[in-house]
Amino acid sequence: MQTKILDYTTQKQEALGQAKSLILSGEVVAIPTETVYGIAANALDGEAVKKIYVAKGRPSDNPLIVHISELSQAQALVKEIPEKVKLMAERFWPGPLTMIMKKSSLVPDITSGGLDTVAVRMPKSQAARDIINACGVPLAAPSANLSGSPSPTNADYVFADMNGRIPLIIDAGPCEIGVESTVISFTGEKPRLLRPGGVTFEQITELIGETELDDAVLNKLVDGAVASSPGMKYKHYAPKASITVVKGTLEEFVRFVQGRDCFVLCFEGEEKHFKNAVSYGRADNALSQANRLFNALRELDEKGADTVYARCPETSGIGLAVYNRLIRSAGFNIISL
Repeated sequence: MQTKILDYTTQKQEALGQAKSLILSGEVVAIPTETVYGIAANALDGEAVKKIYVAKGRPSDNPLIVHISELSQAQALVKEIPEKVKLMAERFWPGPLTMIMKKSSLVPDITSGGLDTVAVRMPKSQAARDIINACGVPLAAPSANLSGSPSPTNADYVFADMNGRIPLIIDAGPCEIGVESTVISFTGEKPRLLRPGGVTFEQITELIGETELDDAVLNKLVDGAVASSPGMKYKHYAPKASITVVKGTLEEFVRFVQGRDCFVLCFEGEEKHFKNAVSYGRADNALSQANRLFNALRELDEKGADTVYARCPETSGIGLAVYNRLIRSAGFNIISL
């Protein structure tokens, strides 16, 4: 298969036309969003969705997120829309927020990972919503990377993973946020945050009150447990190198890595302290960390890193999303100095 790239800015009509033609014929297309790039297929076509799993090499018990362009489109996908979901949608959609509800019979089991729920998101990216509108169907779209590797935040990284595996990539430039959407479930007694992202835990609780933080946000999912959200069950976001997250001050970290044959994942301005370093945003700016993290993990591969020690971010606000992705890329190898 030859993988084609179309620039959304300069080739918009051709991009929309080809994306629509491929998706409605049961194929997959890589599309931009404000979080990361995704591999999209008609969410209501089980055979098409299977091609997402094949392209990614992704286990089929991992649920996918269904992307819509208008709130009204969610009504056909779910049994009911809870009042708190409506509140969240009014405040945060379109945006980096995915909400899980009980699914309708319209959603194939393969799209929902065999669960009786469906994860729904309305992306902020105008290009993404234009593509959904052109197709006229909701799109299932996990990140456009090989399963387990860092999610792509630009079309070049999509091409690096997907060349020859999918027919088309729509290039709309670098992603605004850089980590996947927040995922919150509304299927239990209380809302439950399953994956942190661009909409923070603090913002959610301020709007709808008490919300549980799932244990899998900060810890490895226990063996045999069912993943109710993408990004929970398997080692994710990982480069080829072995990563260890190190908690401590900069001074402690410098002493710890001194004399070790390793690469360092650090914050901007700290590179001067290390022989081999890649930075991922400013220590005092979690949004910059989110925007840089996945690119930095890919840069470590490009530099041939084998062993990496990573500076640990703060865990408030968007920092919780950064920490969540980093510890998963490290396979939960964490040490405290």
